[in-house]
Amino acid sequence: MAEKQSILGRITQLAKANINALLDRAEDPEKMLDQLIRDYTNSIAEAESAVAQTIGNLRLAEKDYEADQAEVKEWGEKAAAASAKADSLRAAGDTEAANKFDNLAKVALGKQISAEREVKDAEPLLAAQRDTVEKLKSGVASMRDKLEDLKKKRDELVARQKTAAAQNLVQDAVSKISVLDPTSEVSRFEERVRREEALAQGRTELAMDSLENQFAELEMDGDSAEVEARLAALKKQQ
Repeated sequence: MAEKQSILGRITQLAKANINALLDRAEDPEKMLDQLIRDYTNSIAEAESAVAQTIGNLRLAEKDYEADQAEVKEWGEKAAAASAKADSLRAAGDTEAANKFDNLAKVALGKQISAEREVKDAEPLLAAQRDTVEKLKSGVASMRDKLEDLKKKRDELVARQKTAAAQNLVQDAVSKISVLDPTSEVSRFEERVRREEALAQGRTELAMDSLENQFAELEMDGDSAEVEARLAALKKQQ
């Protein structure tokens, strides 16, 4: 019984394992969970083997119990048959033979009483074994459920880890872009273009000013010629 209780205690402890606490302590959740699943699967296999052995022992005990019950019935039938034979012989006047069969009936009854005692003693042991087996079965079933929860948690956590890794890659890329902001280079280039445009505009305005001066000089030359012509005309009139 001590060994069975030890098995039950181990199964109960494993079945109540706090998976979330284990995950909180994991440095590499995926590897840790894979190893935990392997260990837990091995524990379940070990527990199932122990439970199977316990069930086998229970079935043997049940067969012994059934054999004791059959023996009780058999010795009772033998006692009844011997007693009936003794009564028949005594009625026929054969007292000596009747006494022999009465003695046989007594022996059979003694055997029956012994078998009944074995049956009675076995009953609480069988009840305890059956209770242990049911608890062991429940413990193994709980371990299987916990294993399925663990597998689901593993898949969920791995997916979350991959998502987080992808998000971190994006954030790293964004951070690098922020550190090496290309807009400042564009701004400097735009400023240079603006200066070149301003220079070109200044040259254009200078060119326009020079052209206007030339036209003004032409106009002044024309006025001077007219002045000379008029002066000559005045002189002729005098």
